[in-house]
Amino acid sequence: MIVDDESSIRSFVRIGFERSNFKIIEAETGEEAIELARKHEPDIVILDIMLPGIDGFEVCVTLRSEFPRMGIIMLTARDLDMDRIMGLEQGADDYVVKPFNPLELVLRAEGLLRRIGGNSGNNEQKNNRTICDPPFEVDTYSQKVYKNGEEIELTPKEYQLMTLFIKSPGKLFSRNELIDQVWGEDYIGDLKVVDVNIRRLRKRIEDRPSHPKYIETVWGIGYRWREKV
Repeated sequence: MIVDDESSIRSFVRIGFERSNFKIIEAETGEEAIELARKHEPDIVILDIMLPGIDGFEVCVTLRSEFPRMGIIMLTARDLDMDRIMGLEQGADDYVVKPFNPLELVLRAEGLLRRIGGNSGNNEQKNNRTICDPPFEVDTYSQKVYKNGEEIELTPKEYQLMTLFIKSPGKLFSRNELIDQVWGEDYIGDLKVVDVNIRRLRKRIEDRPSHPKYIETVWGIGYRWREKV
């Protein structure tokens, strides 16, 4: 779904995605975007920040709360850290600054779609689907995460980070490594996207996010999942 109040932008974006065989729906207001999302449940949403009525940030919050696995890429006309960080804090998976190359946008969407879809149809994965690190359990087939038996709602990026960490307890991941493995080697963007998503993930899994017990920060380098002694 393409959400932008400028028809010229929607047409520009639509052409690129249709050339890559995406099925497209369009919305020009935040209210219309939420209504169409509830009706069609698109896999990927290209969401402009500046919209009439409710803005893109509010739309993002609503979509993320109702559709945790939906991929959301935000468009911003301003190359400002605050816009990018706020979008990521509200649940967006990625952002692109206008003006942009439509091919780059399509590539980012395809990469996000691959990570959302994963390899859940693989028979081997069905048979070896659970990763346990009490109090957490990750079901890699359904792509669900549980803490003390209760499901934790995660975004696609948060799920990818959680799975990567829990598979390698004690391993130190640099920000660049996390970018390559979660966002893809072709990702073009700010390393702050890692820190924002780690902060969001901590809010979901930590008992005290300001004093994390599971995801440790190694200052100046990156992050690691604590290893049990």
